[in-house]
Amino acid sequence: MRNDLIKLIPEFDLIQDKDLREKCLQTWEEGMRLGGWKPDDLKRMPFTLLYDPCPASMLEHTRGNVLVCVGVLDALKAVYARDLAIDRDILIAGALLHDVGKLLEMEEKDGKFVKSRSGKLLRHPVSGACLAARFGLPEPILHIIANHSKEGDGMRRTNEGVLLHHADFTNFEIFAK
Repeated sequence: MRNDLIKLIPEFDLIQDKDLREKCLQTWEEGMRLGGWKPDDLKRMPFTLLYDPCPASMLEHTRGNVLVCVGVLDALKAVYARDLAIDRDILIAGALLHDVGKLLEMEEKDGKFVKSRSGKLLRHPVSGACLAARFGLPEPILHIIANHSKEGDGMRRTNEGVLLHHADFTNFEIFAK
């Protein structure tokens, strides 16, 4: 499964810290296992159940978020001639993992993607942060996962969390009808 995930999501290789990259991959592998998914399912799985039909897959949404985050970070660094308090590896890992809980939140029934029992009990930011914590991911990444959506409204987000939050809603709202 690991090699398939890396082929489908080459952005894992953007993480410079090998231990962090490994923990991100382990989190994805466990989410896939627990959800009963195969890597190719990511091409069909919608990134949200709020759009029907959903215009983008979980795979596209995940990659889109990583690339928007990296692009914005690179643009900020090009403009501001000083060190920014943004950790690139934390940002990329958070972008890769922000929706990993959706692997538990959704299931496929009769050819249709629906909320799973788990998804009816816990939204993906909570289940995703719990899943990532199992593999020892650092608190700044857990914070990004847990607070990237409405769960983080009213809370202070880290700089990496702010970038991911806006990237995520950009990758969501461009499809609003």
